[in-house]
Amino acid sequence: MQYPSLHIKALGMVDYEPTWRAMQRFTDERTADTLDEIWLVQHPPTYTQGQAGKPEHLLNPTAIPVVKIDRGGQITYHGPGQIVAYLLLDLRRWKINVRELVRLMEQAVIDLLAEYGVAAQGREEAPGVYVGDAKIAALGLKIKKSCSYHGLSFNVDMDLSPFDNINPCGYEGLRVTQAIEVGIPVPWEELQAQLTQNLVHGLQRHLDKKHLREQ
Repeated sequence: MQYPSLHIKALGMVDYEPTWRAMQRFTDERTADTLDEIWLVQHPPTYTQGQAGKPEHLLNPTAIPVVKIDRGGQITYHGPGQIVAYLLLDLRRWKINVRELVRLMEQAVIDLLAEYGVAAQGREEAPGVYVGDAKIAALGLKIKKSCSYHGLSFNVDMDLSPFDNINPCGYEGLRVTQAIEVGIPVPWEELQAQLTQNLVHGLQRHLDKKHLREQ
């Protein structure tokens, strides 16, 4: 079947706030003809606090900036060595709802880890991807006019110590891990390409299933 066009943009290391504002503008200015995009980035050290974020989840204020943003969820950390994928999608075009998109993003990371023999899972009550009891990927979305932005962050080979200053995603004592610590010493560029492929294929498979059900 013919899939919607999807433009992949690898933007490299970019500051958080201008990237977020660009996602907002992109979504506000979309038309029915606007192509969907996935933005692949890394960010300098930044804490982001979701819409319903509680300030007490920042345990120790530091020099790292805290940006209050419009996605769901609590506080998390972004820094070099972490893959961030922003999904700017028309959900109607892909016939997908928010819950399905969250599960699809989780599965893209789970399948990537499985390729290297690492077992991972999502949690119904706490979106994200976990290896054992440690979180390796965080998710957060904003939906506006049936279109999504924000997305997922996947820890590859980074300084994890800034997570010690927060309750990650609002969970006290939640451990955080990364690809290098679970035995995947693969360059982040390679993992980024694999993750992107998993996301695109996941969207296409979802559309295939919807199409079959409608026949």
